[in-house]
Amino acid sequence: MQAIIDFRSDTVTKPTPQMLEAMYKAKVGDDVFGEDPTVNALENLAAEMFNKEAALFCASGTMTNQIAIKAHTQPGDEVICDKLSHVYQYEGGGIAVNSGCSVRLLEGNRGRINADQVREAINPDDIHKPVSTLVSLENTANRGGGSCYNFTDFEQIKSVCLENKLKLHLDGARLFNAIVANKEPAKEYGSVFDTISICLSKGLGAPVGSVLIGSNAFIKKCKRIRKVLGGGMRQAGFLAAAGIYALENHIDRLAIDHFHARQIANALQQKDFAGTLLPVETNIIICEIKGRFTAKEFADKMKEMGILIIAISPTQVRMVLHLDITPEMVHKTIDTISQL
Repeated sequence: MQAIIDFRSDTVTKPTPQMLEAMYKAKVGDDVFGEDPTVNALENLAAEMFNKEAALFCASGTMTNQIAIKAHTQPGDEVICDKLSHVYQYEGGGIAVNSGCSVRLLEGNRGRINADQVREAINPDDIHKPVSTLVSLENTANRGGGSCYNFTDFEQIKSVCLENKLKLHLDGARLFNAIVANKEPAKEYGSVFDTISICLSKGLGAPVGSVLIGSNAFIKKCKRIRKVLGGGMRQAGFLAAAGIYALENHIDRLAIDHFHARQIANALQQKDFAGTLLPVETNIIICEIKGRFTAKEFADKMKEMGILIIAISPTQVRMVLHLDITPEMVHKTIDTISQL
């Protein structure tokens, strides 16, 4: 049977033997009572990394984002974000369902918006308009092909938020990819953003979980929202142990995924069926397919060769690199593309 090479997402990873060992040895308790020592250790580690006071372990990045949005807003408020943002595109309408908020969508540059756009999007103090309360940014931007913000953009957007009494949230599902690619200190993010969500189950390779990071008062409020959403877990330390292992061992290796992505992107660029290829800054490749194949036909052809990718539109495919992709798999993928 042909081995499968899975580029559909960096969520498909399996725990490494060392991570499984850490999970097996984890000390656990009832986290709803605040008595799981491994969950507490994970939350303290994540908060300390970003120089924040507290953190909250949740089942998913969707949950951490939605909890943050609900805690920052009141029903009838408005959230400002890029039109490609995960919080809008891929969280099941949660901003409306959970928070009762409307969304101001901005036309950014590969998922990234700037301070001038944010300033122009803030509603005036007018009873006919929703209250602009929160700005949500995404770094790296998934639909932008893993694009990264320049840190100065964050600082400029933060100044606009402070001037207008808005809060600033970061969907950092793949934040460590940006931190590694740009050699940025994590603590700088904590100084700019009111809240940060980081995902442990994407490039970092943990099986489950995300962490929401903020102030003590904010996280206390978020614990109540997590409970309402059914997100209170009990002996969650087995999962938290995987998160601790990931944060301590799998961050620097993300550079390998970025290198592999560039190698595959270079192979695609040589083919006549490859159109516009978004700049490959981290571990995501988004490529236009034209001519001989539609995006679906190209994905189907790759599947026949044991390589899984996703057609994200009629004309684009996406490939995501991760720690389960070996150099040998990359070489096979490049050879397969070259032969098409």
